[in-house]
Amino acid sequence: MSAHVPNLIVAALILPAVLGSLTLLLLRHRLDASRLVSLGSCLALVGIAASLTMHASSGAVESYALGNWRAPFGIVLVLDRLSAMMLLLTSVLALAVMSYAVVIGADRKGWHFHPLFQFQLLGLNGAFLTGDLFNLFVFFEVLLIASYGLLLHGQGAARLKAGVQYVVINLVGSTLFLVGVGLLYGVTGTLNMADMAVRVSEASPGDQGLIAAAALVLTVVFALKAALVPLHFWLPGAYAATTATVAALFAIMTKVGAYALIRTGTLIFGEDAGTLAWLTGDWMLPAAIITTIIGFVGLFAARTLREMAAWSVVGSMGVLLSAVSVFRVEAMAPALYYAVHSTLAGAALFLVVDMIAKRRGAHGDALTVAPRFCQSELLSGLFFLSAIGIVGLPPLSGFIGKLLILDGVRAAPEAAWIWATILITTLIGVLAFARAGSRIFWKSASVEGTIPVRALRGRWGGAGVAGGLLALLAALTVLGGPVTAYTGATAAQLFDPQQYIDAVLGPTAGGRR
Repeated sequence: MSAHVPNLIVAALILPAVLGSLTLLLLRHRLDASRLVSLGSCLALVGIAASLTMHASSGAVESYALGNWRAPFGIVLVLDRLSAMMLLLTSVLALAVMSYAVVIGADRKGWHFHPLFQFQLLGLNGAFLTGDLFNLFVFFEVLLIASYGLLLHGQGAARLKAGVQYVVINLVGSTLFLVGVGLLYGVTGTLNMADMAVRVSEASPGDQGLIAAAALVLTVVFALKAALVPLHFWLPGAYAATTATVAALFAIMTKVGAYALIRTGTLIFGEDAGTLAWLTGDWMLPAAIITTIIGFVGLFAARTLREMAAWSVVGSMGVLLSAVSVFRVEAMAPALYYAVHSTLAGAALFLVVDMIAKRRGAHGDALTVAPRFCQSELLSGLFFLSAIGIVGLPPLSGFIGKLLILDGVRAAPEAAWIWATILITTLIGVLAFARAGSRIFWKSASVEGTIPVRALRGRWGGAGVAGGLLALLAALTVLGGPVTAYTGATAAQLFDPQQYIDAVLGPTAGGRR
């Protein structure tokens, strides 16, 4: 292990934890100082994640045992290609969202925005790095607490209602998580995922039924986090009710559920699990297909742009999990590429929608015809590009992602269903966004007058941040070769978990020599 890698792994958790606490205790009422700390933290995390990703790209899997307690008895953090990629995606998204919040002044609506933002990053980074199920539960709870506070940022009855629903549903999920973890611990005697993978593969036939039940319980919890049908109903209302900055950050939240499904599905219940191998795929696929359909049909049913953005997150998760549920290397690689794309595209759409709503006065983001408004030409272009990204049309990376998924699932028995779903929902998405764009921009030209220009903070800065996210989608297209090579290597590493197990349980695990 390179000398700096353990420090960087720990720093990805310690930095947001310490700075979040510092901001909460000392800088809560000092907005400018809080902004500097938050932006500095996000920049530092980008650097940390980039360095870890470069290290992981070599194929090395590194583990770090906190307190030098040997796994599976102590807390272990694990870095591989997948966790490094998710860390980098999280940090880049966080930097963009924090920049937007500072530029437009969204962080002025509450004193706790910055500490909650840092604790949210702590939960996200921890979930991607942890090597055991109990600490995955802990970081899920950190995410729940921080996300609830962020969801209520700016107050309002709609946000309070959505927040209460969000907490209640996720508390039920947390209870089920403990039930599933308890069952697995009772049978296997461990919570470390690498150790559990070994013990599940060696489980007696009499224990396999209980293990399967526990695995399905955990899968339900992860499906709830990923907004998979029928556990998706909390997302549209929550994401549409909160502020755009929070919703943009929450674009990565559903990926935590997808990450957990991928990690446990390939590591614990992979090929070596015998009769328990890939046991979740049979029901995940139909649920993912239905999620895709409901998400893109929801675009038509939406009455506001915020609702459209929220339903687009549901639809994109359906596409992503359709590829994941096949549990093949050739399908997992494009799924990971699409996960990066859909996160950035969803966040960009939320920011663009927010800027449109702020400039339309009393009309807000409602899908109604209204007079022209300030910066309509610029925002129409950003909305057009965001829609292309969400739907998956060329030249942005969504087209490449969907094309790769279609090719990756071609050999699967369920390929026809996935192909039909993706192609039909893409057409539905095109029609839905075309209708919305014509009402917001094109038909406004026939309405006399203009909406008065308001004093807006960050009029050009906000557009620059959204444009930056869209530029990243273009970069994913231009750099499609190297990115797909990385995701392909990541998928291959996931389906060959022995290296992960050796890194955690081997004689040099956790930095020991």
